[in-house]
Amino acid sequence: MRTALGVVGALLAWFAVAFVAPAAVALAAGEPPWPFLVTGLAVALTGLALKRLTGERPPLGVREGFLVVVAVWLLVPAFGALPFVLGHVPQLDHPVDAYFESMSGFTATGATVLTDVGALGPDMRFWRQLTHWLGGLGIIVLALAVLPRLRIGGRELLRSELPGPVEVESLGATVRGTARRLWKVYLAVTALGVLLLAALGWAGLDRRMDLFNAFSYATSAVSLGGFTPEADSARGLAPVTQWVLCGLMVVAGVNLLRLYRLAALRQFRAVSRDEELRLYLGLLVVSTSVMAVELFVAGTVAGLDGVRHAAFQTVSVMTTTGFATLNWSDWGTLATLTLLALMFVGACAGSASGSIKVVRHLVLFRFARHELEQAVHPDAVLPVRVSGRVVDNPTLRSALVFALLYLLALALGTLGLALDAEASATGTGAFTALGAAAACLGNVGPAFGEVGPFGSYAPLGELSKAVLTALMLLGRIEIVPLAVLLRRGYWRA
Repeated sequence: MRTALGVVGALLAWFAVAFVAPAAVALAAGEPPWPFLVTGLAVALTGLALKRLTGERPPLGVREGFLVVVAVWLLVPAFGALPFVLGHVPQLDHPVDAYFESMSGFTATGATVLTDVGALGPDMRFWRQLTHWLGGLGIIVLALAVLPRLRIGGRELLRSELPGPVEVESLGATVRGTARRLWKVYLAVTALGVLLLAALGWAGLDRRMDLFNAFSYATSAVSLGGFTPEADSARGLAPVTQWVLCGLMVVAGVNLLRLYRLAALRQFRAVSRDEELRLYLGLLVVSTSVMAVELFVAGTVAGLDGVRHAAFQTVSVMTTTGFATLNWSDWGTLATLTLLALMFVGACAGSASGSIKVVRHLVLFRFARHELEQAVHPDAVLPVRVSGRVVDNPTLRSALVFALLYLLALALGTLGLALDAEASATGTGAFTALGAAAACLGNVGPAFGEVGPFGSYAPLGELSKAVLTALMLLGRIEIVPLAVLLRRGYWRA
């Protein structure tokens, strides 16, 4: 316990630095910077107090790593919500709403309780976008890259923080070196996105794409988040801008470890053998084609515009970004169900994507096929392989347990939303409750109906918002760390 609290303190002390940037933006915009400065001071003092109280600590182990991950992902959004409350931001001055928005930001979910994004000042909009970018790859991964004291036990933290069943490959001599290389890739893709989008504005191809909007949309696309500085998401952007965002989301959905091996190490053969990457790209192509046909047949959109909208919505939902160019809540039943199914896919493990992840689907499919073949040939030795490597039993069990816990969390979340809607008579239907639970657990953000891509979660009751906030947290930490902490045996050990 003491070791975990000491590490949490070190992480919070570092996190305090993040409030300098929005304070500077507030000063430049003529807004009061004190909500950010006060919050940053509170975070720093809390972190330093935890470090001082814990003193010398033994090395961090796997057991303590679970507590660190859960504590950090509970505390960081709480502190991230303070500027909204202290600044009396319209629509976010209530603690429940502020925490919902902050959790949505740091978990790169993109669900919002705002009904008028434009009512926020530039400083608060900047902070809202920054929470996406910081939370996309993860606060802990960044801390591992800059804090040498976390090198002990860092591998356990890195395994817990990177979404998906990722094997922590040795991209450097140390875990700190690996974390630094991950952030270099993340920074490079972000910078490329900002430059491409800003260039569209400078060239006059999209008048809305000034430098602030370029930063906002790029950070959301790379973090696979979905927050935008405008209320209409990506609908009002030029078609060429939508294609650029679509490409950024596709790239950001690739395993960052693979991107580093491809861009920096030129290991083209290793990347080409990656079955998860091939399946990820194949699913995007097939799903886009299916969606385009559905839109054509239904007469929703036709021609090249139909292909663009189909591709954009498919990529946005499958990568759990949550951008939208059209209101998919108005589409037909088949298109709606296709989007709902894509919410359970996700992108590659090791990216900022939420949901189940492509590699888990691949592992579970191979395992199911293995069991069927084993039933026919009970004496045969038939190992489960992915990308030419044998998947060991712990990995198979992990994928099965995660899928079971994921569906259980989805069912409980949907039930909680439905019961709250029934008690408060908000009129939220069963399908809307299922979509909202799936969207928040999968870190997609917008769902269907009143909580669709151009809607808001503001009309929901406080209990529903609390349930959805918990689902966002579970989706980001991938359920297991919190499930472990809820076991009585964890605290007895």
